Amino acid sequence: MNFATKTKRIRILVWFIWFIALLVYSSPPTVSVGNDSNQPLLMAMVSYDPQNGPLFPWPPRYRWKQQALRRYQAWRRAYRRAKWAAGWARLALGGVLTLAQLVEWLTSRQQHYQVGALPVLYALLETLQVRQVINRHCPTKGDVDHGTVAIILVLNRLMFPLPLYQVADWVGRTVLGSILGVPAAKFNDDRLARTLDALYPHLETIWLEVVEVALRKADVDLSVIFYDLTAFITHGRYAHSEQVEFGFAHNTPMNKRKFKLALNVTADGHIPWLYHFLPGRTADQATVADNMNHLAAWLKQRGYRLSDTLVIGDRAMLDDELAWAYDQHNLRYLGGLRCLKTEHKALVTNWTTAQLEAFPLEEGDAPQYWGRGCRVAFQQGDTVFFHKGLVILSGPMRAPLRQARQAQLTALTDQLTQLRDKLGQPYHRTLKAVQKKANGLCRLSKVGDLMTVAVYETVEGVLNLHWQVNQEALYQAEKKDGRYLLVTNDWSLSHQEMLSLYRAKDGVEKRFTICKSDLKVSPVYLHQDKRIASMLCLNMVALLAYSLLERQVRQAGVALTTRQIIKRLETLTVIETHCHDGSSLRRLTPVEPEIARLLQLVAQVLDDLIASPIISKMPLLPPGVDFTLSPMSAPATLTC
Repeated sequence: MNFATKTKRIRILVWFIWFIALLVYSSPPTVSVGNDSNQPLLMAMVSYDPQNGPLFPWPPRYRWKQQALRRYQAWRRAYRRAKWAAGWARLALGGVLTLAQLVEWLTSRQQHYQVGALPVLYALLETLQVRQVINRHCPTKGDVDHGTVAIILVLNRLMFPLPLYQVADWVGRTVLGSILGVPAAKFNDDRLARTLDALYPHLETIWLEVVEVALRKADVDLSVIFYDLTAFITHGRYAHSEQVEFGFAHNTPMNKRKFKLALNVTADGHIPWLYHFLPGRTADQATVADNMNHLAAWLKQRGYRLSDTLVIGDRAMLDDELAWAYDQHNLRYLGGLRCLKTEHKALVTNWTTAQLEAFPLEEGDAPQYWGRGCRVAFQQGDTVFFHKGLVILSGPMRAPLRQARQAQLTALTDQLTQLRDKLGQPYHRTLKAVQKKANGLCRLSKVGDLMTVAVYETVEGVLNLHWQVNQEALYQAEKKDGRYLLVTNDWSLSHQEMLSLYRAKDGVEKRFTICKSDLKVSPVYLHQDKRIASMLCLNMVALLAYSLLERQVRQAGVALTTRQIIKRLETLTVIETHCHDGSSLRRLTPVEPEIARLLQLVAQVLDDLIASPIISKMPLLPPGVDFTLSPMSAPATLTC
């Protein structure tokens, strides 16, 4: 204590208090002798016996005053808060505070969830019973069933294709978590991979059941089927893969590993039907016989007459043996024929251009296609049989071919001119050296066989180079421009029908384009064959939903593709508003009239599809049917 600032009286009082305290603590305690004298007592401690009453008898036993005070204070706080809110409300209503500012003041946070075409596509997949079929074949004890995971993957392929490790983030940005009642974090890449593993043993059965539901509900016509193959490029080593291999495929590099997809597509709506997952080295023609067996077995099991179905393929999928096989299966076919035999080549060049142009295959004053019928001979063993042929002259094909040939002749002429300018220079001084270089230029050019090149020495001993176009060879080449041969075993088809049906086979090419552009089957991020096969099956389910929705909408009179529908509906968004009091509100963003009309149309289309009877003119799938019809059904080469 600083005594310099205290009075004398204060200092005496302080010392007196300290003296009394020292005296009290230094005096020995007084111990009473009684029955409890054997129990030692602690100095400066008070013992308490509850039987003797309360230790402090003067406070009240129940503190009702404190409880009342606390309730009163809580009521006062609530009253002040309500009065404060009412004041802000009066300000807002009076125009001092805008309603938007009031909402912002009351809002804690807002979240936007994408809706887009998800309700439409989800309802379509439920109509196709995708979830039920998968859960029936792949039961699980997990908290998320495999059917739900498969639905998520299919929707992702249709809406915004992503690698597996990014699917959970995409689900979190959509309303799928609320619709399915499953947090987005549940759809991590490990769970998705486990679903792919679980699907693999049942891929063929799952696909056949789902596609059959679609065919029956939409009552798809199976009288005309297109068949073709495509290749999907992969990236990486795939050292232990039996499916991803090097092989030849049109419009794909030879130095890239790939796998192939063989697909049957209906002419009615271009609905994908039976498909095959094939190794990258598989030749197109080698798949036709197995595909024919599967088609015939499927149609027979459902009561179809095989003669009612026409299979249309590319010209790389027909030869003598396959033509004989079509007859044995009683299947009709239509396809182009590669003219490898002399008699087949003679059929293509049998008529002059004028003779062909006398028989147009199109109506109007300016037809672009002409053709004449013929009989095409095939031989199987000692048996010779004939099918109906049609030699076609295509104007749209002929003009580009001739323009390309002329450009190639011009390029070869320029190269020979440059070679002639180098005569007499080093490496160009001998007849043998110049002749070798000229032959090399002709050999590398696609039109080298149309050019006649001569190297000679003049009388003065000077080297000279001369060339000219072989007019007879050019005439024979131009005679084949735009010509090709169609063959069918259906003699009832007219020439116009053969041409129109064959030109319509680009429907399967369009499905391949959708797989590669919209669904993004490639690039493939998976490195196990079974997971690649499972993911391909889910992509085919997505393609089935894509094609079916497009077919139904167009039948309703709206010429829109499924991609265009998804694009137009992508502005649909749900805004979730969270307030400070813990409440939340969900509302859909304003819908434009055009989008509302589109939604009404799609809803009506889906209602008609849902209300369609599950049993149509096609019999139901017999229980216990085994679809394993060929070695292609083995796990290494899955067939569906």
